[in-house]
Amino acid sequence: MGVFWSSGYHATSLPDLLEATNLSRGSLYAAFGDKHGLFLRALDRYIADSLTRLDAELDPRRDALEGVRACLARYVERTSGAGAKRGCLVVATAMELGSHDAEVEQRIRRFFKAMETRLTAALGRAKSEGRLADGIEPATAARLLMCVLEGMRVVSKTNSDRSASEAAVRILLDGFGK
Repeated sequence: MGVFWSSGYHATSLPDLLEATNLSRGSLYAAFGDKHGLFLRALDRYIADSLTRLDAELDPRRDALEGVRACLARYVERTSGAGAKRGCLVVATAMELGSHDAEVEQRIRRFFKAMETRLTAALGRAKSEGRLADGIEPATAARLLMCVLEGMRVVSKTNSDRSASEAAVRILLDGFGK
């Protein structure tokens, strides 16, 4: 996963993968079929890890808006400093392969839908708790948050200014709450 994440699908060579996995060519093909098969498994793992993190941040047992704040704060962390240059495997893959590879497109579409659904549920809880500002529709706000979060991942590739990201998140969330 790390090799694909750092280099992208097309720039990752078979020797890169053999070195990263410590597998022989035959073992790699036996285990994954081919480079594309290995890539799909790596993408699936990245997506599963991302959704697990999101579920922990948006845990329904915690205050809904605080969960959303925690989610955004962790995105700011991941998009600041040295790690920011790596970006997001899903976003990079969407840009590189999303329109050319049906299997990849389907996975990315499912990931974004799952992310948006989880954010909508959290914001829906905030609304039912009376903590969401009047006129804020959870589904629309969730779409906006998703776009902001993934946009932060793109912007951070060349400008990982933590204070600017924190200020943007603060302004956004201040507009959501009562």
